[in-house]
Amino acid sequence: MEAIGAARCRFCGGRDLLSVVDLGLSPLCETLVAPEQLEQPETFYPLHVRACTACWLVQIPAVVPPEAIFTEYAYFSAYSDSWVEHARAYVEAITARLGLGADSFVVELASNDGYLLQHFAARGIPSLGVDPAENVVAAARARGVETLVAFFGRELAGRIRAERGAADLVLGNNVLAQVPDLNDFVAGVAALLAPGGTATFEFPHLAELIERVEYDTIYHEHFSYFSLATVREVFAAHGLAAVDVEELPTHGGSLRVYFEHAARSPAVSPEVERVVAAEDARGLRRPEGYRTFGDAVQESKRALLELLIELRREGRRVAGYGAPGKGNTLLNYCGIRTDLLEYTVDRNPYKHGKHTPGTRIPIHPPERIAETRPDVIVILPWNLADEIGEQLAYTAEWGARLVVPIPAPRFLEPGTLTPSRQSTTV
Repeated sequence: MEAIGAARCRFCGGRDLLSVVDLGLSPLCETLVAPEQLEQPETFYPLHVRACTACWLVQIPAVVPPEAIFTEYAYFSAYSDSWVEHARAYVEAITARLGLGADSFVVELASNDGYLLQHFAARGIPSLGVDPAENVVAAARARGVETLVAFFGRELAGRIRAERGAADLVLGNNVLAQVPDLNDFVAGVAALLAPGGTATFEFPHLAELIERVEYDTIYHEHFSYFSLATVREVFAAHGLAAVDVEELPTHGGSLRVYFEHAARSPAVSPEVERVVAAEDARGLRRPEGYRTFGDAVQESKRALLELLIELRREGRRVAGYGAPGKGNTLLNYCGIRTDLLEYTVDRNPYKHGKHTPGTRIPIHPPERIAETRPDVIVILPWNLADEIGEQLAYTAEWGARLVVPIPAPRFLEPGTLTPSRQSTTV
């Protein structure tokens, strides 16, 4: 792997960055192409992942201003039933763990459409959301969730604390990856958190991304990719100690990390050291841990293209389910267009009638599947394969097959919950 000397690590400022994988050029994954834009050009940006050999933060350079990505956002969390249930279970557990009540104050960063804070509101626990996307904030406010339209950092943390007081709980789900100024963001968390408060952050685990070849979770809004060892170092630099960790199945394998002010000398769960030791065994703080990832990504691409080409040559109709950000990385890196994937569907009405960026695949409501009865359906948000498999159980009526594309294509029978590693022929 080559060392890249021009860029600097967004956390520690180190200049020795190892190339992990280069996915070429790709459009912004959460943008959509309207019908009137089909004859217009799109901007493509480099998507090259590197690892800092000083702190082992895995990252891409911020080649796109955050305002260009997050001000108008196509992802609405509430359209995933399983994710809303995940949020509800978290609220129930953290409320009991911290003894939260009517006198508490909860702040969620990147609160999206209020999918999580609505559960605190139902319990009468005061809360505030922060999100930079005006369109999803409008959906949150329609749910009765108080939300600020803003990017979070030191300055906003100080303003919230001055106006509302310190937060007993600061939380963020899948936001750390989306922060270009990591130090400003974490310093803001420390400034907002009450002396005896707790912060929790969930994020996809770098160890699982590498091991499961989840390259499609790499896109321009994901500036950083975290191990526990590195995220612990980032928060420690701002006076916050990682005191506990949970391993979660969400998003292909995630961590939920609990932080408290280090000045309180909090007790640390042995789980923290156990997970860090497991990461070290996988080589996440050594160049060797990343050496074969690029080759695995290329093989994953080849396997998927071989299957789709074979299906189309046999005359099978192939459609997609979902139009997520990860799907757009996969479609663009693999060069999949309407010759291989006729269309895709999505539950989010915001996406209907539009097209995927770069590949220009039309996005329809889910009813399109019943109307056209495709032979094969590729599940692009594969992290929700169980939920989607249940939604598509009816397609067994005409013998449709469901494909999970990552790390290699495998079939999920409609109405079942476990992907099978059977032959890729149909």
